[in-house]
This record gives sequence, structure tokens and C-alpha cells, in this order.
Amino acid sequence: MTFDQIIQNLRKKVYHPVYLLMGEPYFIDTISDFIEMNVLDEAEKEFNQSILYGQDVNAITLINTAKRYPMMANYHVVIVKESQMMKDFDELALYVERPLKSTLLVLCYKYKTIDKRRKLYKSVDKAGVILETKPLYDSQIPNWIISHLKEKGYEIHPQASLLLAQNIGNDLSRIANELQKLFLNIPPRSTINA
Repeated sequence: MTFDQIIQNLRKKVYHPVYLLMGEPYFIDTISDFIEMNVLDEAEKEFNQSILYGQDVNAITLINTAKRYPMMANYHVVIVKESQMMKDFDELALYVERPLKSTLLVLCYKYKTIDKRRKLYKSVDKAGVILETKPLYDSQIPNWIISHLKEKGYEIHPQASLLLAQNIGNDLSRIANELQKLFLNIPPRSTINA
């Protein structure tokens, strides 16, 4: 699935039991933040949402957390940030082969991708959703800025987009953060020029 397809499905409340998000951090963070903020309401989050970090968790603890049933909610959300830091990451295949339908396990594997021949990858491919994104080339950044601003309801001149790309670089998270600051000073539906 592509980034846009995953976001559209999440907006339509079409959920999968496992999400393996690999590669470019901006896309990973956007999807995991969307799941974190929108799947459960505030009252349900206290008992049914777990945010874990790969460096601090092992596979057994994570599997036990994922096997918990939701309490007074439809879903139990488990987000593992920086899962590339887990020492026993491959052992999650035991859970992924037969995941709970009521659990959304989100594995955020930043800056890297896992080998497609591994058992975990094959299991997630059958039971869930895999997103593999690559960093954008410098030449693609101005067009990404234009489309990102269009989604937010703004227009931008190509020269201004090029200026932003040259001055900020190719870190999409940083670009999105700088654009967020720009939104504070510019009214919606405006056109941004150089």
C-alpha cells in the first residue's frame, strides 16, 4: 500500500491488525500519529493505547501487550516507535502469524527496511500492511512541498517552493515543521510567494 492509501483507509476507519512502516521518518510519523490521535477517543486511550520504544521493550513483552483485549473499546492500539532498535525484532513473527483482530500493532522501523526474505516480513505481508518509503531526491522536494501545501489548503509559487527546498534541505519532517510555522502567519487559502 502507498502512504495515501493507508491514510485514506484510516480516515474511513478501515483498520488492519499489523502495520509495518519502514523507511522515511516523515511518512512513518504521520501514519503513527494519525493512528495515535484518531483510532481511540480520549476516554478509551487510557486503558487501550500503549506507546512503546524499541530500545526499551523486548519481543515477549510486546507480544503480551499486543495480546491484551480492549477494555470498553473496540480496539487496543500498540505503537512501537523506533522498532529498529529491538534486539529480538524477528521474534514478533510468532504474534504476527495470528494477530488479534482487536489490536492494531504499529511497528515504526525508521531509516531502514527489513529483508523481504525474513519470516516477519512475510507474516506481516499476509496479515497486515507494509509501507516502505524511500527518501525523496533533492529534485523531488519542491514538488512535494507544493502537494503538501495543496493538501493543507494553500498555494505556493514554484520559485518559493524551490527557495524553501534549498534553504531547509531534504528532511521532510523539518520542512513540514517549518511550513506549520508559516501557517501561523498566513491566512488559509492564501498563495505563498518568494
